[in-house]
Amino acid sequence: MADDNATPEQGGSKKKLIIIIVAAVVLLAAAGGAAFFFLSGDDGSQEDIVLEEQNNALPAIYVTLPKPFVFNVTGDQQQRLVQVNTQLLVRGSEMEALAKENLPLIEHALLNTFGAATVEQLRTPQGQLEIRRQSAENVRAALIKVTGEPVVERVLFTGFVMQ
Repeated sequence: MADDNATPEQGGSKKKLIIIIVAAVVLLAAAGGAAFFFLSGDDGSQEDIVLEEQNNALPAIYVTLPKPFVFNVTGDQQQRLVQVNTQLLVRGSEMEALAKENLPLIEHALLNTFGAATVEQLRTPQGQLEIRRQSAENVRAALIKVTGEPVVERVLFTGFVMQ
């Protein structure tokens, strides 16, 4: 009879032990997945180029370019069609007015930048970030020549499709 009493207790304790082990494994897997997700970032290289802090006191205004950019890129043995919707981040109504006055120049600078892109660059987030940075630099350079001001703080991709 002593053996009969010991069996349910041992069976119950074995079930508890299995449940604890399974819960521990699940928690370790979740912690490992979370650690991988948070630590496998790209070392902060997703930061956008921002002009000097002097302009950040002014309100951010977004200037939407009227038409999306549609262009072909070559790579991996075939041409790809890319469509990019863009907006410009400017600071203050004066810069907004300058950006709107110079939209053809801005579109030209963006088309030149997009035309130099490759499929490999556009496929990866890092490549897209580099194209955005290059776009902002080219737009600012073109606007400085004409207006004497960089005008545009950031070039934002608000829509991106590659077929």
